[in-house]
Amino acid sequence: MPSAYRDAAVYDRISGPLEQIGREVLERLKLNGTETVLDAGCGSGRVTQALLERLAHGHVIGLDGSAQMLAGARKRLGERVQLIQQDLEQLDLGGQVVDAVFSTATFHWVEDHSHLFGRLRAVLREGGQLVAQCGGVGNTPQLLQAARSVGSRPPFDRYLGEWDGPWTFATPAQTAVRLRAAGFTDIRTWLVARPAPYEDLREWLQANALTAHTARLPEELQEPFLEAVARRLGPNPTITYIRLNLDAIAG
Repeated sequence: MPSAYRDAAVYDRISGPLEQIGREVLERLKLNGTETVLDAGCGSGRVTQALLERLAHGHVIGLDGSAQMLAGARKRLGERVQLIQQDLEQLDLGGQVVDAVFSTATFHWVEDHSHLFGRLRAVLREGGQLVAQCGGVGNTPQLLQAARSVGSRPPFDRYLGEWDGPWTFATPAQTAVRLRAAGFTDIRTWLVARPAPYEDLREWLQANALTAHTARLPEELQEPFLEAVARRLGPNPTITYIRLNLDAIAG
């Protein structure tokens, strides 16, 4: 998860479009208000706040890999949410079991989805819900092409030239197989197309989409790389945004 590399304040300011998408995913979660729910990749807590509003007598655990993001979440959410700094690849709640796992815009930053789903199943009670959305197969091909083209040229190629990027964009079929192998049942996986979630392209590249790329670059090359990718995309690019939805029950 690349959130440790993000400017948390900028990310929070520009993440309104992502929040709206997250709220739509949250509507799929069936809650009576008393559950314990893990927000896997809570970021600065904008969608977590909406989740909290549905759990008047429940408990929310917000997990993220970035201390900066969690500091922002703490300011927004106060003490009602238990916040944990941890990467999803090492998910461990110390024996605590949750009724549901909710996640948006996070799983595609994790390389091994089979391992990820196993970790999620381990913290879910039997019959617990998994409701999530992330980037799916075919996501942002225009951005990927621009980043690879720029990254393959000097002076960036030394750091990015042999790198395939940080994302795992899986198909619904692949995801269903992995979920079933991890112990989930009642599996539904499907793709939807949405407008790319940014109001300012340059800020989106810097604070979200290309954070893992700039983290691999020396500081003096980060801004030139972002500028070169933005120029490659053009002033008003059409960026295809494909989201993979997954709903499942812990068997």
